[in-house]
Amino acid sequence: MGTMSVRGPQLPVGTQVVIRVAAPDDQGGTAQRGATGRVAGVSPDGRYTVRLADGRETLARRDELSLRTAYQDEAIELDQPDGDRLVLAHTIYAAVVGSRAFGLDTDASDTDTRGVYVAPTESFWSLAKPPTHVDGPVPEWFSWEVERFCELALKANPNLLEVLHSPLVVRQTALGEELVGLREAFLSQLAYQTYSGYVLSQFKKLEADFRRDGAPKWKHVMHLIRLLLAARGLLLEARLVVDVGPDRERLLALKRGELPWDEVERWRLGLHEELDNALRRTVLPATPDVARVDAWLRSVRRRSIGDT
Repeated sequence: MGTMSVRGPQLPVGTQVVIRVAAPDDQGGTAQRGATGRVAGVSPDGRYTVRLADGRETLARRDELSLRTAYQDEAIELDQPDGDRLVLAHTIYAAVVGSRAFGLDTDASDTDTRGVYVAPTESFWSLAKPPTHVDGPVPEWFSWEVERFCELALKANPNLLEVLHSPLVVRQTALGEELVGLREAFLSQLAYQTYSGYVLSQFKKLEADFRRDGAPKWKHVMHLIRLLLAARGLLLEARLVVDVGPDRERLLALKRGELPWDEVERWRLGLHEELDNALRRTVLPATPDVARVDAWLRSVRRRSIGDT
């Protein structure tokens, strides 16, 4: 049997498809490019038998077929903006996050960098919109387009708030300095739900790992406890401190699996209780300053007209 060329997933019988190239039909005629039909089977050589709307049949390889629902989208598909080029040319702010920023790094720790780029305003006028995020262009570097970054940070996403508060800044333009100057505008009591809720959901999975395997992923447990510590400080002091400070040694012991699970659970539950108490006393606003962030984003878009 020959090898079937594949374009997308395998197609079950009955799938509606469009033929991408003209092909002979079973009645001596031609099935034209763009003809619509349904998959009726697969021939011995791996090609699909397609029964057309008028009852004729033709054979086509997988790469000669499109799902009917996708064909028109494929026909007008435009070249997407180069994400790597956007990051290289338009990053306004980038910082190291993860263990090195938290003060929990060892010799084996990676250097994880997160950044924010501003896509040129004109790129949003095209049908092919710029990407909302880019993984790269180098390993361990991830970036968000500024609008997406603001949206997620306003929802108190811990990953994004920590980018703005990392002590290890690797790039900062004038616009990046303005973004950092907005740090307080992103902070609100929403952090209570995002931090605490995430930890609760993850600990349920870790407890299942513990029951099944006798040990959870200790590194993950450490970072969840670290999140609760950061949230406690954020609610009590209305500022986010990324470095774990005096909790470093105990967290590293946790990472190495040196703390009994019962002790970890007591630590976690105690921190959840402290978060509840901190929420009652916090001076953080109930919601972030969306209007201030939105006004800044609008100004960034205006100032980015003409960029390439």
